[in-house]
Amino acid sequence: MIVLSGTIGAGKTSLTTMLAEHLNSDAYYESVDDNPILPLFYEDPKRYGFLLQNYFLNKRLESIKEAQDNPLNVIDRSIYEDRLLFQLNADLNRATQIEAETYSDLLSNMMEQVDFSEGAVVKNPDLLIYVAVSFETMLERIKKRGRDFEQIEHDPSLYEYYKELNERYTNWFEEYDQSPKLKIDGDKFDFVEDPAAAKAVLEQVDAKLAELNLK
Repeated sequence: MIVLSGTIGAGKTSLTTMLAEHLNSDAYYESVDDNPILPLFYEDPKRYGFLLQNYFLNKRLESIKEAQDNPLNVIDRSIYEDRLLFQLNADLNRATQIEAETYSDLLSNMMEQVDFSEGAVVKNPDLLIYVAVSFETMLERIKKRGRDFEQIEHDPSLYEYYKELNERYTNWFEEYDQSPKLKIDGDKFDFVEDPAAAKAVLEQVDAKLAELNLK
């Protein structure tokens, strides 16, 4: 599998669609618009944060299972990012530390690859692609896509949350070691709006896949 990673507004969903079409593979998307818990979380993160993370964990594991048949299938969010996201919520008092620790333990146990028999689910991706964007670009894209519950005007505390999230992603990617990885400069290459940038990004991915003997 190829999995995408990056902060809110990085363009993961758009790049997932582009890659799946380019590679003639299947795309698997994070449950957002049809997620019944997400709007509740933005209204009351302390109450719904733990529930939301477990909802996402279940959905991501479903996607991983379904994507097993082709190493070029694309998932638009890495399961490894969830620990970062929920720990941030706990550190900002939007969840409790006990909930963050419990979730982290649950995620670790579920990601244990103890069964290598035929037909076992391989949870680690063949390639992780990280789309890095600046805080300013992140805010612009959140505003542009217009989901009310994501807007700082709706909840001013989101400004600090988004700022800290963007900073933590940099360290998270540097420390990530579960698979080969590729970093895309989302500020330099606006692959959503610019066809030339999209072509350049696909070329970068193709080169990495060739290096890994995946294409």
